[in-house]
Amino acid sequence: MSQFVIEGGARLSGEIIPQGAKNEALQILCAVLLTPESVVINKVPDIRDVNKLIELLAAMGVEVEYLGHESYRFCAKDVDIDYLETEEFRTKASSLRGSIMILGPLLARFGKGKISKPGGDKIGRRRLDTHFIGFQKLGARFLYEAQTGMYHIDASHLKGCYMLLDEASVTGTANILMAAVLAKGKTTIYNAACEPYLQQLSRMLNSMGAKITGVGSNLLEIEGVDSLKGTEHTMLPDMIEIGSFIGLAAMTQSELTIKDCRIDQLGLIPETFRRLGIEMEFKGDDIFIPAQDNYAIETFIDGSIMTIADAIWPGLTPDLLSIVLVVATQAKGTVLVHQKMFESRLFFVDKLIDMGAQIILCDPHRATVIGLDRKQKLKGIRMTSPDIRAGQALLIAALSAEGTSVIDNVEQIDRGYQHIDTRLNALGAHIERHD
Repeated sequence: MSQFVIEGGARLSGEIIPQGAKNEALQILCAVLLTPESVVINKVPDIRDVNKLIELLAAMGVEVEYLGHESYRFCAKDVDIDYLETEEFRTKASSLRGSIMILGPLLARFGKGKISKPGGDKIGRRRLDTHFIGFQKLGARFLYEAQTGMYHIDASHLKGCYMLLDEASVTGTANILMAAVLAKGKTTIYNAACEPYLQQLSRMLNSMGAKITGVGSNLLEIEGVDSLKGTEHTMLPDMIEIGSFIGLAAMTQSELTIKDCRIDQLGLIPETFRRLGIEMEFKGDDIFIPAQDNYAIETFIDGSIMTIADAIWPGLTPDLLSIVLVVATQAKGTVLVHQKMFESRLFFVDKLIDMGAQIILCDPHRATVIGLDRKQKLKGIRMTSPDIRAGQALLIAALSAEGTSVIDNVEQIDRGYQHIDTRLNALGAHIERHD
């Protein structure tokens, strides 16, 4: 288990380029299974979850070629379906939550699939009903083996239909969409997720010959086609990393320029940090964050305490609430952070409290942060990263704190952030990795 040893208090400066979007990558990489032709994908982030998915695809028989500079070529001409029956597949797939999205392409192209109950962050219940009900509506039949935790799916006769999703699940929508593009007839998905990553997936599939309309809305219509061809696709910069860097600049009183942000795809993220009092300037497609001695949380128009909550797109992504919470600890004012989607994601606040933050954990979903207004610095402690986003939030806290902090289990951070210690050290941070 690796750890970071962080000397806090340094002000950072310079430019940083966001990695490719993790959550988009997990969808896009699974989509290569839909065609026997070559697919080139650019801006692939070098992070643990993505690398594990690439390893899984290679083990399934997908030809993988690293082209250099964050680009890969994939060719799924000779997929070994029998590999799904092996213990090795069960082990690899169960260690990565993103593996669930290989199901849609497998069902669409090969008429069958098998998947183990996937892993991932321990942030609360993350049910798979939306995925499976969608497949069933398309005609798939399921068998669950309780002893092995494996799902067997027969999808030899997928047929388009109308469906109203019970929740606007991002991965569920992506999975159903990938199954529907090769199903017979027309599929309509209402209450579909419409995040930029879904829009990117839809555009990629259309460039491969799919017929998807309604892209960017919550009503997708898919006319099934017989086959898909190869394509080339470039992923968006990671909006979660961009938000993390905005928060990092504010907490460490640093002057940073975040390059090539695709600001048009960030939704409420810049405005949310502005409501915390963080100044920023858009320079073309770059975001410039000036060094600020203080920042003050806004109130609502009637003077009541600001509430920042997650919501489905175009609302604020839940992946940034951990960052919002830690940034608020040194602001002037009070904010209620409401994490609606996952009931265990705020439990890392006990570490921030140990560092000196003033936080009231109201219940598993809500925390009230009373900002210290820099009158008292956080102090360095030893802590453990419980999940990707909380781990990054704790890293930001440690970089702003007085003294030395140790973060254990940084493999969790590595799952979502590419070479984060190296990249931040280049800006003036003091982070040592100990394996």
